[in-house]
Amino acid sequence: MKNRPTLPGHLLKLKKDLKKKKKLHAPLPPPEARIVQDIENRTSGLNLNNITRTKAYLDFHVKFPEIHWAFLAHMVSRNGGWNMTDLKGGLVGRLLTKNEAEAFFTFLERCNWLIFQDAFPQLLLYEGSRKHGRKLFHLLPHLGVSAFMEAVWNYFWEERDSYTITMGLVVNEQNYLESRVLDNPAFKENVFTSLEFLLQDVLSMNHILFPYSPGGRTELAGLTVHQFEDLEERILIGGKLYKILFKDEERLKRVKEWALANPHTGSRKDYWPNLFNDVEEFMPGSELKPRILACQLVPRAPRIFSPRLQYAWPNQKHPPAEPGDWFTDSDAVHHLLKTEEHIDDDIKTYYCKTLQQLDLAAIAKKAILSRSQPGGEHIITQHLEK
Repeated sequence: MKNRPTLPGHLLKLKKDLKKKKKLHAPLPPPEARIVQDIENRTSGLNLNNITRTKAYLDFHVKFPEIHWAFLAHMVSRNGGWNMTDLKGGLVGRLLTKNEAEAFFTFLERCNWLIFQDAFPQLLLYEGSRKHGRKLFHLLPHLGVSAFMEAVWNYFWEERDSYTITMGLVVNEQNYLESRVLDNPAFKENVFTSLEFLLQDVLSMNHILFPYSPGGRTELAGLTVHQFEDLEERILIGGKLYKILFKDEERLKRVKEWALANPHTGSRKDYWPNLFNDVEEFMPGSELKPRILACQLVPRAPRIFSPRLQYAWPNQKHPPAEPGDWFTDSDAVHHLLKTEEHIDDDIKTYYCKTLQQLDLAAIAKKAILSRSQPGGEHIITQHLEK
């Protein structure tokens, strides 16, 4: 964060609060200990899989629409589920070995699980504060939440600033993932250094899609994610996604209507049933032929297989989250500044091109993914960039 701009008054105050030395937290009185235990139990019960998490975010936002982050998390979590089922689907699933698919799923699932088990207790504590008519954010450390968020939630309680609490949660979640996932040696070896992950930028597989249905037709807003391993970039992406989702009130209304009308299953059939199906239509032994043109199936072509999550992957047992507070520097507050950057959110054409590339790559799998050929990686990249 070089050449930092001057902070406005409200963020200067927040930065000052972040600099205060935190007191050691004494054991909780029984009523507050019961609040913490109840939040932990409710969070654990909902943190079963991507479907339960995604629904929990939406249910919370319906109750507390001022918490914009909950709806942003719902829509991004939908994309996480689609990425999980893609690994067993009719395009990406044809390009990966079983071990590669399992490694990618473990990575996606761990990220999804970690964010929920850290963020959802914060949402429930806000709900509890509303219920009791007083702020309870001094309980956040007892839930393992960063000191950064205690200050941000206290600020939100006083100011009701939806932008700042949203970006505070974005900054927190991405820093929270940094040491637990991005710096994890197992993920570095099995995911980040693998050929398929490196090719995601070439394949443009990292689309975050926000579907909506004006006039009954499917439209998509969103963004393509690059440089996922860079913390600063991920925070910027979170801010951009928030703006895309909330800047246009009419479109936001339509996205919410779509989300409420279409329960999340993990299948891309949820938003594009003309192109995807959660039942495999491709007959074994049939010849693979190009079947996607300008986001339409060619005549008589089978739809792309996109399974429901419950049939693609079983629920996972997670080890406890690694302890520790990422927050060490009050300059993190600079991430909460508003920017006026123009964002191109017209992703549909770009996404359609990606589907065509993946379709062709699946057909040419043996030639494209042959690692036995000298220069095989170069051949793959050349093919996908055409």
